[in-house]
Amino acid sequence: MVLLKPLVSNPLIDIGDYTYYDDPDHADLFESRNVLHHYGPDRLVIGKFCALATGVTFVMNGANHRMNGVSTYPFPIMGGAWADHVDLVSGLPVRGDTVVGNDVWIGGNVTIMPGVQIGHGAIISTESVVTRDVPDYTVVGGNPARVIRERFAEDDVRTLLDIAWWDWPLELITAHVRTISDGSVADLAAIAGAEPVPE
Repeated sequence: MVLLKPLVSNPLIDIGDYTYYDDPDHADLFESRNVLHHYGPDRLVIGKFCALATGVTFVMNGANHRMNGVSTYPFPIMGGAWADHVDLVSGLPVRGDTVVGNDVWIGGNVTIMPGVQIGHGAIISTESVVTRDVPDYTVVGGNPARVIRERFAEDDVRTLLDIAWWDWPLELITAHVRTISDGSVADLAAIAGAEPVPE
């Protein structure tokens, strides 16, 4: 298990503090083994305090192929005389940046497709293929991934998003780690109301 932020050098990948990747064999190779077809300009943004299990894969927009003709084969990337037709591999559809919110848990061997937005506090079940956006504080799973359940009531989700504990100073998080991990939304809201929380 490694914290990802210090290991990533690609300027198109932004990893939040305390986000980790757990892979017993290749954790230090996340940028090259787990972020595929990342030729830009789309970005991969992963928030703070996320837990990524072994085999999580982000497929980026560079994986797209032309689909409006008979063949999807990317002839120009093979070079030679085919390279003269570079327009056939440019201007392909782009879904935008792939963004993972804060405090997200992604299970083993999950595949996340280009341009997906995963909300804060979401949980992605093992072996899922995420093809569409995931709302805040939901549990999703399957292929394609679908909402299994909401983790909290709508009012509680709004409260959690307003509290945004992941943006608190480290000292405040440390002082209240038990409540963050095992307390109720009301307990966390009480702390946020009693303690100065940065805006």
